[in-house]
Amino acid sequence: MISSVVVSVLTALCGLWAARSARRTPRQEKRDDFTAITDQQGKAIERLEHRIQVREAEAERQRERISEQDEAIGWLLNRVRGLVGYIRGTGLEPPAQDPMSERARKYIHHIDG
Repeated sequence: MISSVVVSVLTALCGLWAARSARRTPRQEKRDDFTAITDQQGKAIERLEHRIQVREAEAERQRERISEQDEAIGWLLNRVRGLVGYIRGTGLEPPAQDPMSERARKYIHHIDG
C-alpha cells in the first residue's frame, strides 16, 4: 500500500515536471523573443515613418516659402531696375549702390543699380 502511494506520488510529480517542460521549451522561448523583437521593430519602423512624413511635410513648406521668397526678390529687383531707369530717364543719376554681401551676390545676378 505504501509503495503504491509512493509510486503514485512519483508518477504525479513526473507528470507535472513533464507537463512543465513540454509547455515552455527553449524553442518556444526563442519564438516568444522573436515575436517581442518583431513587435518592437514594427513600432520603431512606425515611429520612423511618422518622423519621415513630418520631415517631408516640413521640407515641402520650406520649398514653398523659398519659392515665394524667390518671386518676391525677383519682383523687387524688377522694381529697382524700373526706378533706376525712371531716374536716369529724367536726367538724374540714381544714388550709389550699397555694397552687397557675398551671400546675397550668390543669388542676385545682373543688378544694375
